[in-house]
Amino acid sequence: MSLSGTGNFRQPSCPAGSDSHRHPWHPPEINTSDPIASGQLLLRNTLTGQKEPFVPMKDRHVRWYTCGPTVYDSSHVGHARTYLSFDIMRRVMTDYFHYNVLYQINTTDIDDKIILRARQNELLRQLEEDKSVDYGKLVELAKTALEEAKAKSDEKKVAIEAALGEATTAKDSRGKTEQEELLKQHLVKRKNLDKDEAAISKVCGASTTNDDKDSRANLLVAAKSVLAEKLDREQGHLVTDHSVFNAHARKYEREFMEDMEALGIREPDVLTRVTEYVPQIIAFVETIIEKGLAYKSNGSVYLSLDAFQAAGHNYRKLNPAGPGGAATSAAEMAEGEGALAGGGSSEKRNPNDFALWKASKAGEPAWDSPFGSGRPGWHIECSVVAGDILGERIDIHSGGEDLKFPHHDNELAQSEACFGCNQWVNYFTHTGHLHIEGLKMSKSLKNFITIRQALENNTSRQLRIMFLLQAWDQPMSYSDQTIGDARSKENTFKNFFREVEALVRDDYLAQEVGWRMGDADHKLADAYLAARQSVHENLLDNFNTKDAMLALLKVINEANAYLHTPNVRPSTLLLRSIATYVSQILKVFGVVSGADDFGFGSGGDGKGETADGSGSESYIGAMVAFRESVRNAALEAAKGGDTKAAIQSILKICDGLRDEVLPTLGVRLEDRPTGTMWNLEDPEVMLKEMAEKAAKEKEVQIGKLEKQLVARTKELDKVKNSMVKPQDLFRTDEFKEWDEAGVPITLANGDPVSGGQVKKKKKAIDKQAKAYKDLMEKSGDNPEELLDAALKEVDSIKAKLEELSL
Repeated sequence: MSLSGTGNFRQPSCPAGSDSHRHPWHPPEINTSDPIASGQLLLRNTLTGQKEPFVPMKDRHVRWYTCGPTVYDSSHVGHARTYLSFDIMRRVMTDYFHYNVLYQINTTDIDDKIILRARQNELLRQLEEDKSVDYGKLVELAKTALEEAKAKSDEKKVAIEAALGEATTAKDSRGKTEQEELLKQHLVKRKNLDKDEAAISKVCGASTTNDDKDSRANLLVAAKSVLAEKLDREQGHLVTDHSVFNAHARKYEREFMEDMEALGIREPDVLTRVTEYVPQIIAFVETIIEKGLAYKSNGSVYLSLDAFQAAGHNYRKLNPAGPGGAATSAAEMAEGEGALAGGGSSEKRNPNDFALWKASKAGEPAWDSPFGSGRPGWHIECSVVAGDILGERIDIHSGGEDLKFPHHDNELAQSEACFGCNQWVNYFTHTGHLHIEGLKMSKSLKNFITIRQALENNTSRQLRIMFLLQAWDQPMSYSDQTIGDARSKENTFKNFFREVEALVRDDYLAQEVGWRMGDADHKLADAYLAARQSVHENLLDNFNTKDAMLALLKVINEANAYLHTPNVRPSTLLLRSIATYVSQILKVFGVVSGADDFGFGSGGDGKGETADGSGSESYIGAMVAFRESVRNAALEAAKGGDTKAAIQSILKICDGLRDEVLPTLGVRLEDRPTGTMWNLEDPEVMLKEMAEKAAKEKEVQIGKLEKQLVARTKELDKVKNSMVKPQDLFRTDEFKEWDEAGVPITLANGDPVSGGQVKKKKKAIDKQAKAYKDLMEKSGDNPEELLDAALKEVDSIKAKLEELSL
């Protein structure tokens, strides 16, 4: 705990003892106005719905459990949001507040979603290898699967709309909101199904033969979703090999861990798997049965909510409902039981009772147990693995917002039932949803961006900064704007570090030291201290990294304004202190790593590469001095107008060194009125910047050429039209007779041209006569030469556009 002062003094204290020669001491007054001023860490606790002072159970030891992934598919940016947020919080807790943290993550490697996806992929693999199913048969199978999927979708929509109508009639606002959200999600799923239908139709329409291997492969891809559901529905029970499920889970578990490493997320202190805890899970369930708080039914085991609450326990602590979970909706119960749930509520004593152990059906992995052949329920795993590693009292339990109910509430219930306590977890933390185009990013909605896709276009540092700029416990949107803002902030940090790096490179002791800019120095020092205070208070306030980051950016803006003061005589040491502090906090946040005093170093992705420039600074300095001398000489010569072409060539070479050669070596040069500033950078980052710059310049060039093409094409058409002699303008098959000026007087069918039309034609001929005369004058009576030049110019622009588009 650290204390804050009010700016006032308390009453003076005198040293004890009459023989003391000490004078009275005035102690600063302690600010006790709020917990943060008193140095208390506040943490939003989902159990209470508000911020609470964080107090570990014992000493400064923090036992922290986070729900890991269900490894059935690739992780997306929504997962990155959760695990990056908790990584940042963990780093702050260990590296800034210096708590002793034991951090555990569990991998869910057996679950309804894994079973479904593993079975589907296996059945699709078998179908792909089944040579008896030729292209023709596959077309029929895909079309049937599509029609079945559409029928199922229609039924689902009718059911949701009916439930929505009932909730509206009953004035059930919660139920209405729930069904409206389900309807919104359903419409997205239906849109995805329509896309599948279009893809299937396209493949079927493009093929001309039943023996087309490519068409068969393309159809398997286009119809993958609908075929997978149909095959699993009809043949899923035949997949019984445990290795199918195990291999699927291991593949995506490894991919998840690789993604976490790519994001710069620290590995947990302990990693556990459900499948390695089945004996402990069985023992855990037996303990709850022995206490009379769970019961067997048709090979499954359910926690009895009635018995649980009769024993004095509370249910739905995180997402409160009525007594006994009376307000639990059908959708929530379905979510709690999983996609492969069977038996309905008929085998339950209370519809809200949830499974601790599930009887396995055909096509599902199974383990022997006293309750029958089955598998662990979804929620039981976390209770068992966390209880085994962290004990019967956990300081912090974390997960995504969507896990509050039923998963975490059911975790609490079964753990408190087994351990005989009323509070298994002291603090629950949940990250807010990540939205994309107004909906939660979700695999079921197919509106997700995988972590690997996100890292193709952004660095891990940029993603981390993006999440740092958001409140971890609130919803956020993933968009070009949010990632663009992160890139902008990253550039602000980079540019500031470059400025300070250039300053500290000079021998400041060879100059006058101290503060030489009066009020400007004092103002900057005050901004620096204010930033440190603000960062500290914001981190105490529920890990408020958003405002902590803004505090860092604010002091950087102050420093930039200071550096741009006319006739600036900067305080190098103060600026270095600011840069070092900013870097220290960014290092705590995981944005910076490595041993440099300040800056990002040369690491393009924040993984810790440094830019110490060992052995190369003198070389770089000499090269910069040489280049600057050549450049200055050329500029001087240019003023006199001598050997202009040579001078321009020298300048071009200098710019080529700056823009093309040195970036490949990781050297950045910036020409300024006061001289050339250089910094070391990651060559890959600089090459990427060069590529992005070239792409933008290319885009601008294409835009200019397209405008030129439109203008030149209009001019070409004008020349072509103006080449028609005025008396020949209307000599077409539409007319039969004309007067001497070429005005048509008789239509092709012999009818006379109306007087009104004759007038219009005369005006058109007069206009054409002027255009023809202007053309003759402009071309020197040689319009063909002008036409040829216009055609060549249009063709030249088209060729340039084609070259740029390659």
